[in-house]
Amino acid sequence: MGEPFYITTAISYPNGKPHIGHAYEAIAADVIARFQRQMGRDVRFQTGTDEHGLKMMQKARETGVAPRELCDEMSQYFMVMCDGLDISYDVFIRTTEERHHAAVQELWRRMEANGDLYLDRYEGWYSVRDEAYYDESELVAGEGGEKLSPQGTPVEWTVEESWFFRLSKYAEPLLALYESQPQFIQPDGRRNEVMRFVEGGLRDLSVSRTSFDWGVKVPGSDGHVMYVWVDALTNYLTGLGFPKEDGDFSNYWPADLHLIGKDIVRFHAVYWPAFLMSAGLALPKQVFGHGFLLNRGQKESKSLGNVTDPLELAERFGVDPLRYFLMRDVAFGQDGSYSAEAIVTRCNAELANSYGNLVQRVLSMIFKNMDGDLEAFSSAEADEALLATVFAATHDELPREFAALNFSAGIEAWMRAVFACNAYVDEQAPWTLRKTDPARMKAVLLTLFMAIRDLTIAIAPVVPKAAAKVLDQIGIPLDGRDHTALTDADWYMARVATGEKLAQPVPAFPRLELPEQAA
Repeated sequence: MGEPFYITTAISYPNGKPHIGHAYEAIAADVIARFQRQMGRDVRFQTGTDEHGLKMMQKARETGVAPRELCDEMSQYFMVMCDGLDISYDVFIRTTEERHHAAVQELWRRMEANGDLYLDRYEGWYSVRDEAYYDESELVAGEGGEKLSPQGTPVEWTVEESWFFRLSKYAEPLLALYESQPQFIQPDGRRNEVMRFVEGGLRDLSVSRTSFDWGVKVPGSDGHVMYVWVDALTNYLTGLGFPKEDGDFSNYWPADLHLIGKDIVRFHAVYWPAFLMSAGLALPKQVFGHGFLLNRGQKESKSLGNVTDPLELAERFGVDPLRYFLMRDVAFGQDGSYSAEAIVTRCNAELANSYGNLVQRVLSMIFKNMDGDLEAFSSAEADEALLATVFAATHDELPREFAALNFSAGIEAWMRAVFACNAYVDEQAPWTLRKTDPARMKAVLLTLFMAIRDLTIAIAPVVPKAAAKVLDQIGIPLDGRDHTALTDADWYMARVATGEKLAQPVPAFPRLELPEQAA
């Protein structure tokens, strides 16, 4: 196995069904996981659901069921979403699992043993929706003059006995971390926001509640359940077998990447490393806060009636086109927007017309004009130039950009190579060569066959099913589809040696139609 790579998404709060934001994060994490597997890494990919806290208890009460029953039902929707979008997770963690309670309580004991927990009285503003505490100075005024959190959610004044974590003690260690490891928080804009927040001073953090009991019990403190963020963040350890520190934990921890939404960066980049420092555990290597995905420029909300079921989108347009659009159209780390028109326009122009049509034309011509045979051929200068262009894009440019989470730029480099292939087809005109120079026609088509194989391997993390369909059609074995295969100079002759003929190709990227209601 290769070098370990551990990636996590934020765990989703299942007080409602999945929305497009959940799908966006899951797809991005999956593209990273698949890409890293292609690069030979031993990937561990974890996602899941965050099932405790006041919001879940209130939702259960509203619906007339027990909290656990609600969690069992709602977490299934997130599993179904992941499976429906081809999310190749290794672990789906649920915070109601017994193993998770054991992990969180062990983390608590370690922080307590380090002298970082003490019992006191909490008075302050709390947002149930955010499951977060806010200082008076952070609040904003609503339209009616009411106090709201910085996220625009309602807050309520809370008074109760609480355990506190000595967060103030970790301000300097955290700033030292950000200075010495600039990549710890990305993109840079998120890093700057977090640094300003910590430089403004940290207050000790209330980390238990007594006003409800749906959560992980505080060891040795009857009536207290842990603040949901102590509970939720620990999931990244639970899935590796913590408190045991051998096996998966020793192999994969610290995490290479926590992929999260920009609205929860503070919890992951301030609270989480402070908890881990206190418990004497290694820190993750990077926290990346991606942007929001907007519906025609607007944030989705039930009140606006614009909440999108991601599986309905996938059903309408196809899983691979949806994945492609989200990774191609949105500069990762920034906010992005989507609409039915944008998905159809982008995917038809690039996946169907440029790439899909290239594959279909070339394979069809090999099938019809060469009886599906692959054979040795002599390359001309134009052929070598094309393959060099494709190699640079698939072996160097796209992997470099994907490794830096610049998906849109990586796909742009890939598209330039696709355009180069289409320009080559037009210049070489194999349909004319069929009559004037059949040997040259074969060389042109087989050069394009080689290019298609490289292009398809490179884009497979984004469009896994369609890419597999193409690679199956051209007879590329499963062990010949990783990044190292792109440097295998003998692969083509090995493919020729099998003697397999290409069958009549089946389109992998059909054109999309705009739904009537969106037209």
